[in-house]
Amino acid sequence: MFPMRRIPIVCLAAILSTPGVAAEFEVAPIVVSEIKAVFGQVESRDPVPARARLGGTIQEIRVDEGSEVRQGDIIAVILDEKIALQRQAAEAAMQALTSQLDNARTELARSEQLLERGTATQTRVDQVRTQVEVLTSQLAAAEAERAVIAVRSSEGQVAAPASGRVLRVPVTQHSVVLPGEEIALIAGGGTFLRLALPERHAAEITEGETVLVGDRRDPLASSADPQTADTGTLVKVYPQIEDGRVLADVEIEGLGDYFVGERTRVWIPVGRRSVLAVPPEAVITRHGVDYVRLANDNGTLEVPVILGPAFEDEGLARIEVMTGLQAGDRVLLP
Repeated sequence: MFPMRRIPIVCLAAILSTPGVAAEFEVAPIVVSEIKAVFGQVESRDPVPARARLGGTIQEIRVDEGSEVRQGDIIAVILDEKIALQRQAAEAAMQALTSQLDNARTELARSEQLLERGTATQTRVDQVRTQVEVLTSQLAAAEAERAVIAVRSSEGQVAAPASGRVLRVPVTQHSVVLPGEEIALIAGGGTFLRLALPERHAAEITEGETVLVGDRRDPLASSADPQTADTGTLVKVYPQIEDGRVLADVEIEGLGDYFVGERTRVWIPVGRRSVLAVPPEAVITRHGVDYVRLANDNGTLEVPVILGPAFEDEGLARIEVMTGLQAGDRVLLP
């Protein structure tokens, strides 16, 4: 048998190349955003507790976790049995004062008639008139007291302080509550994504940046496709750093308002770096190894490369080349 001759890859590439067909692309550094993948957590913009203004026993609860309410809707009714007794006492006092006032007015009218006939003194008339005025004031005070009791009774109806979805209801029917105790927690004002980034990126993130939000059905996805991923806007960066983390908020449309606390992947720019990149059509994959074809003075040369992520540069698709190329190389395109 004849020994097998090994043809150098440079010569083989020169043999396989077809002059006059390929176009050249000169490799030059491109400044791109450095993307970091973090978890974002769905948060409610205005979590508002609906609290009891009156102490007593919960007679009725009209909402449950997940219920949607509007501002002013009655979500629970609290009953204080002492209020009914106080109302009865106030009404009885008003009836007594009304009877006394009627008698005093009758006595005042009789005293004035007797004064005209000369059989009564002015002092008597003044005393009866003063008594009428005192009873009138006492009746007005009793009416005000009854109004206060009526207002206290209406405070047993717990109204939703904001429109939104009920996150939790920590009480049950027939349980005893005190004034100020939480009856339900309502997530109002919509939702947003809360990010927690390492503090080394605090000076590199800016408000107004566009971020990519991964599929919430697959929160462990390792990458995001810019063509299909949702986009959001970094609207706020908090100045206080806690536990080595800087907090930032992302606004995104269509986030929904049902699940609060849900986590999903977010890709956020945290800086800029210079990379070398080529068009996707310049990459040749053979037996699992990626190559690009270079033009030089002696013909063409295929060099193996290690590729990075794909991105867009001024609307054109590019693939980062991590090793194998240097600035100034002339890459042949099909």
